Amino acid sequence: MKRITRTAVLTVGALIAALGLPSTAAHAADDLTRVDLRVLVVSDGGPAVDAIAAELEAAGTPYTEVDLTRSDRPVLDAGFLADTVDGRPRAKYQAVVLPNDNPFPANSPEMTALAAYERTHDIPQVDAYTYARPEAGLRYPVDGGYAGGVDGVRAEVTAAGRAGPFGYLDGQVPFEDNAPTVGESYAYLSTPVAGADFTPYVEAAIPGGTGRGSLVGEYRHDGRRELVVTFVYNRHQQQFRLLARGIVDWMTGGVHLGASRNYFAVHVDDVLAADDRWDTELNCTPGDVDCPEGEGTPDPIRMLPGDVDHAASWQDERDFTLDFAYNGAGSVDHREDNGGADPLADRLIAERNRFRWINHTYTHAFLGCEQDTAVVPWRCATHADGSTKWVGRTAISDEIATNRVWGRTAGLPLHDDELVTGEHSGLKVLPQQPADNPNLAPALADNGIAWLASDNSRDPAQRRVGPATTVSRYPMNVFFNAGREAEQVDEYNWIYTSRAQGGSGICEDNPATTTCLPAPLDTATGYSGHIVPLETRIALGHVLANDPKPHFIHQSNLAEDRIAYPVLDGVLDGYEALFADDTPVVNLRMKDIGAELRRRAAWAGALRDGSVTAHRTGGTVTVEAPDGTDATVTVPTGTTLAGEAFGEAYAGRASGWTRTGQNALSFTLPASATDGTDADGPAPGAKAPVTGPAPDTRVPAGVRDHVPYTARS
Repeated sequence: MKRITRTAVLTVGALIAALGLPSTAAHAADDLTRVDLRVLVVSDGGPAVDAIAAELEAAGTPYTEVDLTRSDRPVLDAGFLADTVDGRPRAKYQAVVLPNDNPFPANSPEMTALAAYERTHDIPQVDAYTYARPEAGLRYPVDGGYAGGVDGVRAEVTAAGRAGPFGYLDGQVPFEDNAPTVGESYAYLSTPVAGADFTPYVEAAIPGGTGRGSLVGEYRHDGRRELVVTFVYNRHQQQFRLLARGIVDWMTGGVHLGASRNYFAVHVDDVLAADDRWDTELNCTPGDVDCPEGEGTPDPIRMLPGDVDHAASWQDERDFTLDFAYNGAGSVDHREDNGGADPLADRLIAERNRFRWINHTYTHAFLGCEQDTAVVPWRCATHADGSTKWVGRTAISDEIATNRVWGRTAGLPLHDDELVTGEHSGLKVLPQQPADNPNLAPALADNGIAWLASDNSRDPAQRRVGPATTVSRYPMNVFFNAGREAEQVDEYNWIYTSRAQGGSGICEDNPATTTCLPAPLDTATGYSGHIVPLETRIALGHVLANDPKPHFIHQSNLAEDRIAYPVLDGVLDGYEALFADDTPVVNLRMKDIGAELRRRAAWAGALRDGSVTAHRTGGTVTVEAPDGTDATVTVPTGTTLAGEAFGEAYAGRASGWTRTGQNALSFTLPASATDGTDADGPAPGAKAPVTGPAPDTRVPAGVRDHVPYTARS
């Protein structure tokens, strides 16, 4: 690894002199504080701070966590927060996240040090979840406000919020209400104290009262800035996921390491093949391994030409591209059985450039161990000595290569380095096959496969398999063996109800299963009334979590009742209702998703080992990392790197990956980010106005703070 060096530049004084500028300009430049691009997260173990830390982690934004519950934690004093580097004052953290507005005892020297640090260097503070009180710029809830549950409330971003850190939202911030009998969200709704410099960013109507109360707002006092959040949340709840980007943007001024997008990609497996159908009497799938051999009569599901037309029209309407994972033998067999005719393949080939295509192997053969299907569930066949019988390297390679030839002959626009094996086979399958087929990696090498799909439900971590890197995919609970709504509901009932109710009992054996049912669903209404909303919520949760992993369904779900579309429409409609036009869903193909995940993993490793440092001095951001590191940065639009505009516009900022060289990366921020005219309010480095001091008051008598918030004593 090459030694890290700094960009060769003139000293500030020499540059000023060379330009013939007054010496006062050099003095002003030398006085600029260096602010390291790292966030200080002070945790009390509560879910709100944990959620913000998780957001930073996912984005690749470095932070230092101080756990207040540990006796061996560092003391937050002046030396911990700031020092001097090369004769220049350094603020070690660009923002501070606290559990509430002040988690320390009264007259705490640590809070005094934090306040002085924030005031001196204009460092913003996020109060992750705090009681509404004058110390935070708000009236007590008992004074015309509200304290209580807010499940199902539809909050809204204010004009100031949309012009500021939450401008990527369309306006509404709906609070979840997933379980009517369970309280999921608690909040304090209140209005600013008279005379306080408080700007609400997110508000909701005060239940049983008049007017609106703040849920998220900015409080300026004593030359300090606080983002005051008065509702509790965890990292998974939709209301937090919607606001997380804005919270990070506010505290960093839109300048930080790391980046975030909202991703959605959908793979449709088994295209050209036919999927076996669920038998509602046998509660298994004839022709598949879950039915005993000889039981039932297969009645396969296969798309028709009209389903292709519908898919193409749907894509045009939604401005969204599906990925078709195809099995060429499905068409060859169909033509053999139908006098050479295959209208489905003809239509797909005619429309081939409307879709993205992935090699799914020729016959969809199982490529792991040889399966012994004489028992249910199946097991791996063994040799006489007890060793596993594996599908051979040649057989695996032929499945890949033959399907590729079929696709090339048909003119499909393939990327030869992508592969989805049938049922993700060849990779480990617990409990029957605890290891990868040892013949898989050599066969992948034989065919130049670089990206291999895996099932996120059983193999979530990206890993290497010979020359290939896995891309985990989320299975949607829209079943491969269902083409009609009633079939989907019947199988869903079988899987997720108790034995006493006629179900499989899986939930009794595995009580942590989250999709268990208290009673069977109505086969006429259960799909639209229960399954679609639930699957929509789960998938949208992935989209909002900066998670690029694709989802997968099957061609059967685009046929007959076309049961996939209500879920896909639910995700896209829900997204469009929440986000502004400058924050679109990002729809990547498989290899690009794999590359994104791999770069993230490498970046996270570089942050952990301390080989990346970054800081801001005035209008310049400097990033130092080992030569060849892929670095990810978020900055205001208009930022340049080496004289060229940096990044891609997204959610009102510019962000992207860039490869480091022997010298440090030096970004030049636009004037709006340094002169205090940034759209999100005063830019970092522009001092907060010195307003009146925060009131020194306490919680009124008879009022108890709602856990997990703890008032200072």
